[in-house]
Amino acid sequence: MLDFLYYTPTKVFFGKDKHKDVGKIIKEFGYDNIMMQYGKSSIKKSGVYDEVIKSISENGITVTEIGGVEPNPKVSLVREAVKIAKEKKVQMILAVGGGSVIDSSKATATGAMTDIDIWEFSQKKAVPEKTLPVGCILTHAAAGSEMSSSTVLTNTECDMKRGFNTDLNRCIFAICNPELTYTVGKYQTACGIVDIMAHTMERYFTVHPPTDLTDRIAESLLVSVVSAAKVLMNDMQNYEARATIMWASSLSHNGLTGCGRENALPVHQLEHALSGKFDSVAHGAGLAVLFPAWARYVYEKDIPRFAQFARRVWGVTEADDKAAAKSGIEKMAEFFKEIGMPENLRDFGIKENCSDELSYLCTFSKTRTVHSYVEMDYEVIKEIFDSCY
Repeated sequence: MLDFLYYTPTKVFFGKDKHKDVGKIIKEFGYDNIMMQYGKSSIKKSGVYDEVIKSISENGITVTEIGGVEPNPKVSLVREAVKIAKEKKVQMILAVGGGSVIDSSKATATGAMTDIDIWEFSQKKAVPEKTLPVGCILTHAAAGSEMSSSTVLTNTECDMKRGFNTDLNRCIFAICNPELTYTVGKYQTACGIVDIMAHTMERYFTVHPPTDLTDRIAESLLVSVVSAAKVLMNDMQNYEARATIMWASSLSHNGLTGCGRENALPVHQLEHALSGKFDSVAHGAGLAVLFPAWARYVYEKDIPRFAQFARRVWGVTEADDKAAAKSGIEKMAEFFKEIGMPENLRDFGIKENCSDELSYLCTFSKTRTVHSYVEMDYEVIKEIFDSCY
């Protein structure tokens, strides 16, 4: 087991109607002038917006609203929000939405405390030293941003999707009411499930020796997510299944499933190139295509681990490790297909092979490799993208 630091400052309020207490919670933290970010129209249609505003106003809190946050949140909107946050002298940011809204809020919180352009942090040209606090009301279980140290932004000026990690990004509180995810459709729910699984699996498949306790935590989370996913595909308002997926979202990306192991997230690096170039590609859907392709490419570098994954997560019974490993990868791919995920890049309407451009984006113009079981340079990444057509 590698040395590690496990840090989770986020106070989680989990359960039915918890979002109605948001004003009281913010007041207890000592803030009375906030910015609230959200997406387009879903929280207004569902009634969540009215409930949140009511709670905030009843507690004497001034709120500045920033709506219209898109999936794959845009750096352009963050820049506008940063300017407004400074003008209004807001004390904290409240994100009401899924991972994109939370990431946009985190980036705004960083930008509001500096004169450095927010994209500089994503390009690793600067390191955040101070941020405004961020709290969230989670409405879509997927990215795990409610408890993670990361934020990811898309810059449409250069078709790049990049993020930055710092413990300063971690939310001070997360309100998680599984009922708020009832309105999330089947496809987006499935995308979230894949993202949750990928966060755990990418920490699981690393070059370091096994850590049995962390392995079994990860495997148990994956088994529970698969089970809950199958329930949800037939009953989208099953509270227990929604609750399982929501809590798994948090645990998969707050560091727990990677304690004592390396945290490289190589498939996420591939997908960021994909959805950075093609904004219509949902992050989880991109992962559903890329993860099996990556696994097929690298599994021979660690057959025992892939075999363990196959047996413990998918119930594979083959005695031969290599056969079991291959079977586990295909079981994973079959599950993604079962919950309605695309199988290849053509399913996104990407008719022409653009592996050259995607590999160029992923390697930052051929200036870096992506760490995995193999050092994935431009040629290796291109081969993986080629296999996705």
